[in-house]
Amino acid sequence: MSKDTFLKGALILTIAGIVVKIIGSVNRILLSRLLGGEGVGLYQMAYPIYLLALSISSAGIPVAISIIVAEKLARSDYRGANRVFRISLGVLAATGILFTFLLYYGAGWLIEHHFVRDARAYYAIAALAPAIFFVTVLSSYRGYFQGLQMMIPTAVSQIFEQLFRVVTMIAFAYILLPHGLEFAAAGASFGAGPGAVAGLLVLLYFYWRHKPGFKDKMESQPQHIQESSVSIISRIVKLALPVSLANIMLPVVSNIDLLIVPARLEVAGYTVEQATELFGYLTGMAVPLVNLATILTASLAASLVPAVSEAYTLGNKQLIYQRTATAMRISNLITIPSFVGLCLLATPISLMLYGTPNAGTSIAILAVGIVLLGIHQVTTGVLQGLGHTAIPVINMGVSAVGKIIMSWVFTAMPSLGIMGAAWATVADFGVAALLNMIFVYRYVGFSINIKDTCKTIVASGVMGGVALLSYDAIMSHTLHNSLSTLGAIAIGGVVFGLAILLVGGIETRDIEQIPRVGRKLSAVLTKLGLLRR
Repeated sequence: MSKDTFLKGALILTIAGIVVKIIGSVNRILLSRLLGGEGVGLYQMAYPIYLLALSISSAGIPVAISIIVAEKLARSDYRGANRVFRISLGVLAATGILFTFLLYYGAGWLIEHHFVRDARAYYAIAALAPAIFFVTVLSSYRGYFQGLQMMIPTAVSQIFEQLFRVVTMIAFAYILLPHGLEFAAAGASFGAGPGAVAGLLVLLYFYWRHKPGFKDKMESQPQHIQESSVSIISRIVKLALPVSLANIMLPVVSNIDLLIVPARLEVAGYTVEQATELFGYLTGMAVPLVNLATILTASLAASLVPAVSEAYTLGNKQLIYQRTATAMRISNLITIPSFVGLCLLATPISLMLYGTPNAGTSIAILAVGIVLLGIHQVTTGVLQGLGHTAIPVINMGVSAVGKIIMSWVFTAMPSLGIMGAAWATVADFGVAALLNMIFVYRYVGFSINIKDTCKTIVASGVMGGVALLSYDAIMSHTLHNSLSTLGAIAIGGVVFGLAILLVGGIETRDIEQIPRVGRKLSAVLTKLGLLRR
């Protein structure tokens, strides 16, 4: 039972995240073409409510498990780590059952009291209820393995969960479409349940596979005074409650969009159907692309929590700083060029993926938030690993207030409409990221390296210019949008790689930290004169 290193764990989760997002992107494409903007809008009206119920039911316990288990293992207390997992599993199973029934029987109440403006979304909300129990239990196992700094079980389970989810979503949506758009959206929602079951079965396999080895470690460990169940539950609640509130803020923000954006679009002069369609473009098409671009930063954040917690338990401040700096450096190298590319090619990408150019405006605006979201994710992982789990939720609360005000005012303006809602989301990311950075500097002494960041910006600018020229050149010869878009992305990626090496944005130590291939790749690039020490 060897644990993964910090960067190896992040790489494993990133690879899994890419696979999951590819599967999810295929799903979005098929679902968008099958249901259209209106059907996707119905699905998106249900999904944020499901995320909110799921966040409350899990109560941040997975992150708390990860933190406490990492602390126990830093002290070689394997029995204590196992006790934390067993106690938290029982708590999560109970809350999962409770919120499954609450969501199922509360769907009608949400429609009746107009929290959801389109009554057709009722079936989609009710269909998501069974998934809550399985996802809640699933998250307990993932938190345990992440606390052990073993990311492969989590990665494999994510892939299986997404694969089964997508297959069942498309199948049920297709089967139920002849009965009406609302039933097709419900069929798509139901896919979350079978997906969660598949992911849980994978984690059970890894748990029983590694149980004998972990049991041997428990039997051979030095004697430790075991923490009482009451004390463990108290610590879990203390850590989990702020994390839960932070997790809840994400679906809360989504529900703010649900409550405000369609209604304010109607004030701006759109019909209910048009408002639902625009809402689908923003939340169902643009937001997933932003999340796709931040796969690595989300993986870095997940891997940072136990890694920082371990270093903090051992009192190694230098290691905390080093891991924070590495994560932020990698984050900027990914998110800045992603922002530039997605912003400049927003409309062609929208047409290629979703069969409509209408989501291009929302995509271009939300692309600005990629960099901000990446910073927010990494800094949240650092603060949680340090045990300051309350700080991110407070910062998110402050930023959410600003989003509410901006969404309410700007979305109702006929000159802005859905663009106002998109800019409000970007501002939400930015305020939360800035506040997090202030606290990371206070506790770790880390701030973003301006010189390195400027080099990344220059390389990204060169990449963006070449990508646009490449798109126009290929398009003029082939008149095929998808081919031109893919070609521009590929050329842009190569240009960025060369440009960042030429401006000195990547050093030998950055390449050498890549698991397995780092040292060999560093040696090759150094011989070619593309890498400086």
